[in-house]
This record gives sequence, structure tokens and C-alpha cells, in this order.
Amino acid sequence: MSDNNLNEAQKRVGVYVCHCGGNISDVVDIKKIVDEISKYHSVVVARDYVFMCSSNGQSLIEDDIKNMGINRIVVAACMPSLHELTFRNAIQRAGLNPYLYEHINIREQVSWVHKDDPQGATSKAILLIKAGVEKVLMQDPLNAIRVNAEHRVLIIGGGISGMRAAVSSADNGIEVVIVEKEKKLGGKLKRDGYVYPSDEKAVDIVNKFSKKILSNPLIKVYTESEIINIGGYVGNFDIKIKKTDGDIDNIKAGSIIVATGFDHYMPYDGEYGYKKSDYVLRLKEFIELLSKSDGLEFVFKGKKINSIGFIHCVGSRQNEGIDTPQADGKVNEYCSRVCCTSGIYTMNKLKEKFPDVNVYDVYADIRTYGMESESLYEIASKHDVIFFRRPLDERPQITFEGDKIKITTTDILSFNERLEMEVDMLVLLTGMKPSEIDDISGYLKLSKSTNRFLQEVHPKLRPVEMNINGVFAAGTSLSPMDITESLQSAQTAAMKSAILLSNPDIPLDPFVAVVDEERCTGCGRCVEECLYSGAVTITEKTIDGNIKKVAYVNPAMCKGCGACVAACSERAIDLNGSRLSQFEAMIDAIVKE
Repeated sequence: MSDNNLNEAQKRVGVYVCHCGGNISDVVDIKKIVDEISKYHSVVVARDYVFMCSSNGQSLIEDDIKNMGINRIVVAACMPSLHELTFRNAIQRAGLNPYLYEHINIREQVSWVHKDDPQGATSKAILLIKAGVEKVLMQDPLNAIRVNAEHRVLIIGGGISGMRAAVSSADNGIEVVIVEKEKKLGGKLKRDGYVYPSDEKAVDIVNKFSKKILSNPLIKVYTESEIINIGGYVGNFDIKIKKTDGDIDNIKAGSIIVATGFDHYMPYDGEYGYKKSDYVLRLKEFIELLSKSDGLEFVFKGKKINSIGFIHCVGSRQNEGIDTPQADGKVNEYCSRVCCTSGIYTMNKLKEKFPDVNVYDVYADIRTYGMESESLYEIASKHDVIFFRRPLDERPQITFEGDKIKITTTDILSFNERLEMEVDMLVLLTGMKPSEIDDISGYLKLSKSTNRFLQEVHPKLRPVEMNINGVFAAGTSLSPMDITESLQSAQTAAMKSAILLSNPDIPLDPFVAVVDEERCTGCGRCVEECLYSGAVTITEKTIDGNIKKVAYVNPAMCKGCGACVAACSERAIDLNGSRLSQFEAMIDAIVKE
């Protein structure tokens, strides 16, 4: 019998409660929940397990579907964004429609916020689960929406991540279009000097990838070009590209990889003496200077350099009230992760080239993560680099005395002794900032983290995936990364894009708005409230022999946000999987207790 034809007595609900390894069970009484829910109407079985998301936990659900005829599932666990897909897949493997499922969050919404009231938390969990049962009882089986896919990927940015993603995508047989704003590919690696951990020349890495890209017939490259609009949806993105000569090309792509990279932090005039002296440089400037310096002595602008100071965390790990805010009024509280390793790697290069130069390193904390990177710190110590650890909430003071630069700082390692050192040159280890891509993120409505980098759906469960279907991100558009990490994230983005485009069409979740055309008056309020251009429009249709204006929802573009539902006074628009009638049933279940 089709699930659509089941009466209430034939709907059999299974409820599964997760301990979450103590995150839930340390606060709520799991046994009481299971006992109470097992008596609730339409619930055939209620079980608990230490980790429902584990293979054993999933097997409990699958076995009950197959052996007990369970045809509705409620899981009470952590937040749905973590494991909702996990349980849907388990349900589907057992032969049940994956959308006959409701996920109840009793970790973030119960145990974590009611630790001081276990009894109240338990009662709340029971009410939420009962509400979930009521909702799933009214759930119809849904089918995934399928959209045709253009077998082409757009890659925004031609740095190391964009190039890696392009080569990987082409290797998978996917057509690629790269859009780069600069004259040449390469991004921040178009410079002199070496990179860690491979110890290769930066330009050699760029040249290696450039040759592969420019010789591959599947890859088309736009340089000195910019994207001026992105429309459409997963599988069918419409992109306008403005070229240097002013011409505009229109292309279609099935997926998009954002690899827009980072910008180096630019100290304000006078910050640590920057721009007050030619001998105060950022690390990137110093690396290029060092690569061009030869001979027995280190000379810059006619001055012999005998001593150099390095200061960490310039533009990173900033504190409100101490550091100057950025343009948006916020300070950069995050750690840029790679500055320490890059700086110490450069100090070792300096000492290998000019062993007699004295090097002083002023840091708050050193982060040389990774097996190979940690060895750089040991090598620097053997090179007689002298390290001074400053307090995190204190900034070294920089003054100029003749042709010398004086650094004044507190050194925690010498029991907070106040130290002064004179150097001939000062190098600032500046952090990473995400590139300014307000236009791109605006076209695609991409989420950003509090640190302004692009925000993944989930860094562990859904890495490199954006909040918009078909859009991925790679490299330092996501967070500060070294080259190895950037290459890995680009490879991941390319593989996920290739998987998405591997079939003629793409399945999408059916949780979209639907219109009751008989109730719809064509007023257009839903269109006004919709945040996604083209998702809801007003069209004319012939209904019962009469021409009538009604709302039309493009299911491929609708994000199921519900803004249109709230705007409709006629209740002519609703959401699949979250209908108003279902929420009313949930509320009834809660208030009647």
C-alpha cells in the first residue's frame, strides 16, 4: 500500500534517543524519556543508544524498519545540521522514504542549556519529542527535486587553490572556467623566494600549474577579468564575466568553486614604525628582499644590516581596547596560523645566507604546527635566533634612534624583565585577511564567519561546502592556511564538485515552498519578501476556465526559508516538510501537557 493511503492506525512511529556520549544523558533522564515516549500514541518502539549516529545506532533504526514495519522515524539527538543527513541515509537504506523523518535537538536546546535543572530538562525533552511525533505523523513522503546540470565548473580566483581545483576538475573530465582579476595566474605565489615545507621556489610552483592549465583544452582562463553578476541555481548558474577590453561573456556552470584567497594585513601608518622608516618591512617584503640579496654581507639601501628584529601577530590575535579596529569596527581576534612558521622558516633562510646577522624574535605564542614545521623552530634555535616572549595584552614599543630601531618589550621568559634591543631592521609578521569579495558573496548570498572568512556548512562533516547548493570554497577564502592545506582543500572542493556533476541531473531536497493556486490571490507579497531573486514570481494561469494571477515557485531556486509563508495572509503558500498544519500539531502537543 502506498504511504499516501495509510490511515492513522497504520502509521507506526519509531523513536530513538541518543546519549551523545554523556552530552545528553549526563543531564536528562534517558530511561524516563524512553519509558514515557513508548506509551505515546502511534509510537511502536522507543529505544536509546550511547551514540545513535554510530553504525550500531543506525542499524537499530534500519532493523526496526525492516522487522517491525516502522514507517515514521523520530531521532532525538544533537542539532540536525550535524547528523540529519546521516539518519536520512540510514532510513533510505532500509527502504523507507528518507523524508518520513523528524530530528529533535535535545542537546543544544535541552541538556546544554538546562544543566542546572535535570528534571526540567527531562520534561522539556519529552515534550519536544512528542511534538516531533505529531509532526512526522502528518508528513507525506516527498521526492527529491531533480535539475539538469551543466557539466562545467566556474572557479573564481587563479591562485594556488584555484589552479589546483582547475587541474583536478579537468582530470575528472569536467570543463573548467577560471576567472582571475590579475594579468597572470598564481596569486600570492607570483613572487621571489622559497616556500615551506617543500622548500621550492614560489614561481616554480606557479609555473608548474600554469603549464598544466594553459595546455589543457578543458580549461578556459579569463585573466584581467571580473564577475559582474551570478544568477541561476545549482546545475544552472548564469555568470557574466567582464573582460579587460570591456566585452562581456555569458557562461553557464553547474557548480562554482570560490578560491578568492587572502590579503596580507596592512599595518596603519606608524604601527610598529611601519612607513616611518624604510627599514621596517612586512614579512612578504622582506622575503623578496632576502631572495635578491647576495654576497658576504646583507646590505639594504647602502646600509649594512647586522641585526634584525621580528615581531609576531601583527594584525592577528588583536584585542579590543588595545589594537586599532578594522574598517568594519572589529579587531582581528583570530590567529593567522601560518605566520609563525613562515617567519621562522625565513629566519633560517636568512641565517643560512648571512650567518653573522643577529636575529631577535618577539612573540606572544609560537604556532609551528605539523611535524616538519616544528623542526624549523629547533633549527632556528641552533642558528642562535634569540626568542623573547611578550605578554598577549602588551605591544612592543618601537622608537628610532639615529639609524637604529629600538624595540622595548617585556619578556615573560626572563621573569617579566623589561628589555630593550637595538636592530638595523624590523620585520613585521603580518596576518592574513580574507580578500574583499562582497560582490561575489552578495551575488551568491554566501555566509561568512565572525572573522569575515567564508563559512562552511560544517568544517568536519561538510568541509568546503557553502550554504548555497552547488557552491564550494577552497584555500584561504575559508581560513588562514599554508600551501599544503590550500592544495588539500582545493582538491576536496574539486572532487565534491565532480561528484555533484557526475550525473545528468542533480537531486535536491524537496523542502521548498508550494502554492495552493485556489487560495492564491496573486497579491505579490510573497515576491516582495523573498530573499532569492527569481525563486517566487507572479504568473498568469488558466484555472477552471478563468485566467488568474498566481504565485509560482521555482523549486530549484527556493531555499525553503519560509519568508513567503509568513507574508501570505491567505495561507496560500506553505513549505514541504514544514507545513503550518504540522507546526500547529506540534504546538498542540506541547501546550496540552
